[in-house]
Amino acid sequence: MSDDVRPRRTGAGEVNVWIDNPDTGARLTVTRGDELLRVPLGFSVDGTDLGTDAELVHVSERTVGDRFTLRSGKSAGEHDYEHRESVHTFRAAGGVEWQVILRVGRDGVALRYALPALDGTARVTGERTAVTLPAGSRSWVLDYQTWYETPRFGVDTAELGSGAYGLPFLTRLDGTTHLLITESGIDGRFAGAHVRAGEPEPGGGRTLRFTLADESVEVARGVVTPWRVFLVGPLTELVSSLFVEELAPAVAPELAGATWVRPGRAAWSWWSDFYSGAQLAKQRHFVDVAAELGWEHLLIDCGWEETWVPEIVAYASRRGIQVHLWTIWRDLNSPEDLRKLALWRSWGVAGIKVDFMESESKDRYRWYDTILTESARLGLMVNFHGSVIPRGWMRTFPQVIGYEAIRGAEYYVFFENQALTAAHNVIQPFTRNIVGAMDATPVAFGAAGRTTSDGHELGLSVAFECGITHFADHVDAYTARPLAARFLAELAPVWDETVLLAGDPDTHAVIARRAGDRWFIGGIATGEARVIHVPLDRLGAGPDAQVWIVGDASPGPDAGDASSALGLMETTVTVTDAVEVAVARDGGFAAIVAPAGADVFRAAPRPYHPAPAVHPSVAEVGADGTALITTDAGARLRLPAGWTADRVTAPHPHQAGGPHQAGGPHPADGPHPADGPHPADGGAAEIRWAVRPGAGLRPGRLGVVTVERDGDGVVPVVAHARVVSPLTAGRYAMSDLPMIEFVNEDGPVERDQSNGGGNPGDGGPMRVAGQEFERGLGTAPYSEAHFHLGGRAESCTGAVGVDDESTGRARVSVLADDREIFAAVVEAGNPVTTFDLAVQGVRTLCLRSEAAGPDDSGVHVDWVDTTVHVTSVNR
Repeated sequence: MSDDVRPRRTGAGEVNVWIDNPDTGARLTVTRGDELLRVPLGFSVDGTDLGTDAELVHVSERTVGDRFTLRSGKSAGEHDYEHRESVHTFRAAGGVEWQVILRVGRDGVALRYALPALDGTARVTGERTAVTLPAGSRSWVLDYQTWYETPRFGVDTAELGSGAYGLPFLTRLDGTTHLLITESGIDGRFAGAHVRAGEPEPGGGRTLRFTLADESVEVARGVVTPWRVFLVGPLTELVSSLFVEELAPAVAPELAGATWVRPGRAAWSWWSDFYSGAQLAKQRHFVDVAAELGWEHLLIDCGWEETWVPEIVAYASRRGIQVHLWTIWRDLNSPEDLRKLALWRSWGVAGIKVDFMESESKDRYRWYDTILTESARLGLMVNFHGSVIPRGWMRTFPQVIGYEAIRGAEYYVFFENQALTAAHNVIQPFTRNIVGAMDATPVAFGAAGRTTSDGHELGLSVAFECGITHFADHVDAYTARPLAARFLAELAPVWDETVLLAGDPDTHAVIARRAGDRWFIGGIATGEARVIHVPLDRLGAGPDAQVWIVGDASPGPDAGDASSALGLMETTVTVTDAVEVAVARDGGFAAIVAPAGADVFRAAPRPYHPAPAVHPSVAEVGADGTALITTDAGARLRLPAGWTADRVTAPHPHQAGGPHQAGGPHPADGPHPADGPHPADGGAAEIRWAVRPGAGLRPGRLGVVTVERDGDGVVPVVAHARVVSPLTAGRYAMSDLPMIEFVNEDGPVERDQSNGGGNPGDGGPMRVAGQEFERGLGTAPYSEAHFHLGGRAESCTGAVGVDDESTGRARVSVLADDREIFAAVVEAGNPVTTFDLAVQGVRTLCLRSEAAGPDDSGVHVDWVDTTVHVTSVNR
C-alpha cells in the first residue's frame, strides 16, 4: 500500500475513527478513549460482494461545514457544524470501484457507500455493515415493523433475541458511553434499512447487520445508500444531538425563509370522540377552547367534509388558529390526486396529516419525495403518520413538523387492553425522539386502562417533542383540570434548546426545554413511588430561580402498591441548584423554571380578529365567464388552481343584471393571492373583483374563493365566497350537485348511500320498506342540506322515507328560499313519500329532516331519486 492510501485517523472532539483493510476485509474502527466499534464495510452489487477482497486505491479528506436554520425540533434556530469527511476509494478483484464516504462530527460517525464509475444501473442486494455489541451491554429496542409502532423495551445483550429491530437502536456500551444507530439523508433513490440481530457470539456478544427493506434496490452512479449513523457518547450528548440533521441535505433556497412554518400546540378531537371529525359544531368548540388556552392549531381527523372545511378555516382564523386535515397516502398517489393539496391550500388549510404509508421501500420513498416537494411548493405543513422514522427531513424540508413512528396514545383507542406502559414512555426520549419530531399525541388523561399517573401524562407534554404537539384528550378534559390547563396554556410552541437533566432508559427521564428565558421540564418515571432529584445547574437560570411544579397528587410512600395517582397538585419553590420532586408509581411531573423576578405565567387567550367582508357569499358566473364579488379594500384573494381574478374599476356588465353570487378557492400553489388594494383603487373602502373560474367548472358546480386579510402573525384572517357555474337545461340528480352548506346529526350527508355511522362513505345501499334505491341522499336528523339553484330550475321531484337501517319517525320538509313548500311525516317500514314541487325563481333549496318525537332518536332519512329539472336557461 502506498503512502497516500495508508489508513488515516480522523477525529472530532473525543471521537476518533479510521478505516483499514486487513485480510478480513475493509473495516471502520471507532474509539472514544477506548476502542468502541469495529464495523465491517462493503456491500453487494449484482451478486458481487464488495469489501472482502478490495484494494484501497485512494483517500481524500476535507472539512465540511455549514450553517442551517431549524424551524422546529429540539433546538429551533440557527446552527453551525463542522465535520471531517474522508472518501476511501476501493477497487474490487473484478475491477469495480466503490467508495466509503465517512463523516465525523461532535456527536458521532456516519458512513455511506458510492459507486463513482457505475455505467448504467445496478442492484444493491445487501451490506457487510455490521456492529457487534459487547457482552455485558444493554440495549433499548423495538421489534421491527415498517411503521415503528411496536413497544420499545430494554434487554441485556445476552437476552436479545435474534431477529429484526427498528431504528434508532440504543446500546449502553459501558457505564457512561452509549451507541445509537440510525440513518440520515434518505430520499427516493434508496430504500430504508433496519438492523437484524444474529445468534450469540462465542464471547457473549451479538452482531447487528444493516438490512434493506427491499430485497434489492436499483441504483445509479454516485451515492447508493443513505448515511448509516452511529451516535456515540453519554446520554446527555445524545439527547441534545443534531447530528442526524447535520448530515441531511441543505434546504432548497426557496424554502430557506419558510416563515410560514409555524410550530405549536394543536387541539385534536378524534382520540376522545371518534366521529367528531365529521361534525362542524364540535370542531368549533375545539377551536374555542384552544383559543382560550392560546394554542395555535386544530387538526381535523377522518370524517371532514369539503362543504364545511372553508367554514371552520374561517372560524379558526378569527382566533389565529390554523387548520390541518387528515388524509390517506393512497389518496395522494397520482398527479390527479395531488391536485387535492392545491385545492385544500386554496381554502386556507395550513397543513396535512398523511396516514398509513407503512413501508420503507424505495418506491414509497419516491412517493415521499413527491409529497415533500409539492407541500413545500404550496406552503403546507406536513405530519406523517403510519410512517417511517425521521431521517433529517426537518432540515431539508422545514414544513415537516411531525412523524408518528411510535406506539402513542392512539393505541388506547384501538387496544384498550394494551395500555402504554410507563417503561415504554421513558425509553422514547433516549431513542425515538433523539432522531426527530415524534407525534405521540400525549396527555391522555381519559385513557381507558391507563396505568400512568396524571403527573406522568402531563410530563409527556415536555418530555416528548414534536413540531406541532397534538394533545390527545378532549379539550374539556384539560379545562376540567385547572392545573393541567394552566400548564398547557403556558407551554411554549417552539423550543430554543433541549437538555437532559436526569434519567436512564430503564428508570426515568427528566427533559428540560428552553423557550426564551424560561425552561419547561417534563419528568416521567417508571417503577415505585419515590423522590426524583432534578439538578438545575445546566439551565443557567441563576440564583433564586422560581420553579412552579405540577405533579402527582398525594405521591410518595403512602401510595404503596395502589394504582398510580389520579389528580394533580402544584408547588412553587425558589431554588438555585436542584429540586426534589415526589412522584407516584409510574408517575411524573411538569414544571416551569423562570429567573428571579421574571414572570412565570405569561399565557393569554388568543385575540379575536374581525372577518374580512365579502359579498355576495354565493355568486354566479355570468355570460362573460366571470363572477363579481366585493371585498374589503385591504383584502387579498386565494383562488383554486387555474382561476384568475381582476379588480374592477369601472362598471361591470354584471351590475346591470343584478348580483351574481360567487365564491371559489384560489390556486393552491402556495400564497399566490391576488393582492389589493392598488393605487387605482384610490383608497376605496371596498374592492370589486371579477373572478374567472378555470375551464373545468361544469354547470351546477362551484368553487371557493378565499378572502384574506392580515391577522395574527403568519395566520391571515379569512372569509369565503362560493362561485357557482349556473345550471343549464337538463336534469340534475341532487346527489351530484354540491351543497353550499349542511348540518347532519351523525357524520356528513351521504351521497347515493344511507347515512351509516359517523364517517364519510360508511353507509350502505338505501333501502326503504325493502325497496332499494341507487340515487339519493342519506341523512340523520336533525339534518339540512342546502343547494344553490339560482332561480333557474322549474321543478324538483323525488321521494323520502326512513331507511331500513333505523327505526322511528321523522318530520321532513323542503324549503324554497326559507319558505316551506313541502312537509310530511315518514315512518320506518312505510314506503317512500313522493313529491313533485314547483321551484321557479327559487335561489336556494333546502332538504330538512328532524326526529318526529323524543323516542325517534337515531332515525335515518333517505331522500331518494331527488332531481332538479331545468327546461330553460332564462330566469
